[in-house]
Amino acid sequence: MKPHATAVALLASLIAGNAMAATATPAAPADPVADRAAILAMQGEYTVGFAFDETVLLAPGYTRAEPQRSGGDEIVVVVEDTPTRVVLQHLLLDVKSGHVTKHWRQDWEYEAPRRWEFTSDQTWRQRDLPADQVAGTWTQCVYEVSDAPRYCGTGRWTHANGISTWTSDPGFRPLPRREHTRRSDYNAMGAVNRHTIVPGGWTHEQDNTKAIRDADGNVTGAIARETGFNDYRRTDAIDFAPAYAYWAATRDYWARVRARWAQRLADPAGVHLKTKVDGMALIIPLFQQAQTVQDGGSVSDAEIDAVFAEWVAPAAR
Repeated sequence: MKPHATAVALLASLIAGNAMAATATPAAPADPVADRAAILAMQGEYTVGFAFDETVLLAPGYTRAEPQRSGGDEIVVVVEDTPTRVVLQHLLLDVKSGHVTKHWRQDWEYEAPRRWEFTSDQTWRQRDLPADQVAGTWTQCVYEVSDAPRYCGTGRWTHANGISTWTSDPGFRPLPRREHTRRSDYNAMGAVNRHTIVPGGWTHEQDNTKAIRDADGNVTGAIARETGFNDYRRTDAIDFAPAYAYWAATRDYWARVRARWAQRLADPAGVHLKTKVDGMALIIPLFQQAQTVQDGGSVSDAEIDAVFAEWVAPAAR
């Protein structure tokens, strides 16, 4: 068995309970029209709550971390929309200051034949999906604020009893920003992700395992399981005009950045980030260039390429 397959098999054994049961449920006939409508239902204006709780402790002597609670206000805008592909961009607004932060992005593709995966530290590689995993499924790929890759998952939408829910297969992603700045006792997050459209918004549930992987991406241990719950509640009490203005001014610039990422992620060799885990060496210059554009200036292709040349490289074969 290949190292990647071994790692995923071990991850599946580490993630227990409802998440794995959901992936094993017999699939209903695919309804890509209803699926796409559910994905598009995530656009809008939201107040968001983020909650993370460690549950099952897996390592001897490990002490459960304190629960994490945070929140924010953000819009989700549609960047691309076709029958088989939808791209949604999140933009955070600090209501008091009016400051806007380009947040994460989610790309959805129907019956994607392949996807990139987080295979080892700061490295992502393309992998073909088995044919039986492709039919009727949507692959969601999630990107960092710099449009750098984070993780992909593949699964079916279900619409039983009028409730639209998508559940991914198990996969790995880098440490979340809430963790990597303060701990180093694990280096990968194994996860099953679940999106559900609910009255007044949508939710993102996470069944996480805090895993330890070696340099080749093989799982050598795990310290704890964690549940995550992100609650997107629609609001009409906030003026999100600064967020819409930011995106109107910078969306063409970010499209150029996305094009460069797409080219590199399509390379069979994979892509490697030469930054620290926080990615700030890459985030800062791209955000500075976006600010230049927002202020009415221009950024050349050569300037964008220079940032990528410094911090993004083909993965070692």
